[in-house]
Amino acid sequence: MKVLITGANGLLGANLIRKLIKANMEVKAFVRPSADLRSLKDVPCQLFRGDIQVYEDLYQALSDCDAVVHAASTTSVLPRDFAYYKNINFNSTKNIVQAVLRQNNKRLVHVSTANVFGPGSKENPGSESSPFTLGHYKSGYINSKYIAQEYVLKKVNEYNLNAVVVNPTFIIGAYDSKPSSGKMILHGLKHGMQWYPSGGKNFVHVRDVAQGIIRALEIGRNGQCYLLAGENLTYREFFSQLNQVSGRKPIQIRIPKGLIRFSAKIADAWSSLIKQPLAFNKSNAQLLCLDNYYTGKKAAQEFGLQTTPVKSGIEEALSWFRKENYISEDNYSTHGTSFDL
Repeated sequence: MKVLITGANGLLGANLIRKLIKANMEVKAFVRPSADLRSLKDVPCQLFRGDIQVYEDLYQALSDCDAVVHAASTTSVLPRDFAYYKNINFNSTKNIVQAVLRQNNKRLVHVSTANVFGPGSKENPGSESSPFTLGHYKSGYINSKYIAQEYVLKKVNEYNLNAVVVNPTFIIGAYDSKPSSGKMILHGLKHGMQWYPSGGKNFVHVRDVAQGIIRALEIGRNGQCYLLAGENLTYREFFSQLNQVSGRKPIQIRIPKGLIRFSAKIADAWSSLIKQPLAFNKSNAQLLCLDNYYTGKKAAQEFGLQTTPVKSGIEEALSWFRKENYISEDNYSTHGTSFDL
């Protein structure tokens, strides 16, 4: 099997390509012309430089492949018009679907997000049957991923599109060159005091997500969604694991929900005054306070997936960040540290 990967140089794409190669599959990596390729150093795969918003590029890239994993998206927390997220996350998905259908309905694994399903508590985590409940938070990322997933499932029903959807939670691991979720790790290393929100989320090792995608390619049921989840941890529990791995002992301080929301109001007012968007705003503040927990029981049962400890993902992420000089010798970040949701 020859597989086209969009978002190939991202955290998930870089790990997925390595797993596909180990599984004796041929890989074509779809990357932007100006993409940073440090995460793909020494990886024996074919490169295709193009724009996922250009249908002709995707059609050409897919022409000699048997399947495609659509992992490219923008996850930016910096507020923008919804059209920005829609252009990348939804329109690129439409392009992929049309290219697949016009080339003999090749296999598609669409990488969505867990947040298109309603989250739950640790005792009763969200699942594939949980309805979408986060739309009112007005997250451009979440809402654009929701309509993209709905489009894929609609085409399955209308044209028998050969597609499976996977829904990863918060991915942790090596080769996070942007960085994306790794910003949380870098944030946790930044100061002597470790400030954390009151909520929590499900964290998953990137290799488990990559393995889940391979199983979706091989045996995923057409038109089905599969949550790829790991451990449900509060932010304090996650940072405590980070501290164990890094050997640091910062003072941990929980930020009350009321203070987070009040600070968001101040940030929104300042953003309006200076007429510039800020990464911290009302929507992101509300999401940070959520119990954002999920279960991967369905994927475990159908794909035989086993959960790798998140602590292992933290260790591998730290090792890679140090190797690539994202972190200085005294464990202070030398790269961006804004919180990803």
